[in-house]
Amino acid sequence: MSAVTSVAPAPNAAALAHFAARLSFETDVSDVAADLESGVADVVVVDSRSRESWDQGHVHGALHLPTAEIATGARAVIPANATVVTYCWGPGCNGATRAALEFAKLGYRVKEMIGGFEYWSREGFPVETSAGVVRNPVDTLTAPGSGIACAC
Repeated sequence: MSAVTSVAPAPNAAALAHFAARLSFETDVSDVAADLESGVADVVVVDSRSRESWDQGHVHGALHLPTAEIATGARAVIPANATVVTYCWGPGCNGATRAALEFAKLGYRVKEMIGGFEYWSREGFPVETSAGVVRNPVDTLTAPGSGIACAC
């Protein structure tokens, strides 16, 4: 018996709806990096972690707005027509999901950056610290090390 098919795959219509919905709720670090690099005006990346975490390092170009401050502070710093991308530490943390929920409550269009800050850093994208902007070496377990795109 197959471990994969011990629960039957979803019917095609359900699979189409599921995967289309996931893409409307999530984005990945490569797509966020591409938008930040090209200066897309209506995408705002938000780090929802604590001040200590932010200071340790964050996505270059992101805003810092901890989850507990979104309800009272978002409208002052993020345009109502923006698409907000939230992130937290990484795949083992649901902080970005909690932050995305807070933005959705305020009426913002919102996506969660899957992989979080962990994969941002591991894939060699710019990390900002108090010492400046650095790029960590690419972890070849998460991204091609040759600089080519994965073409996914």
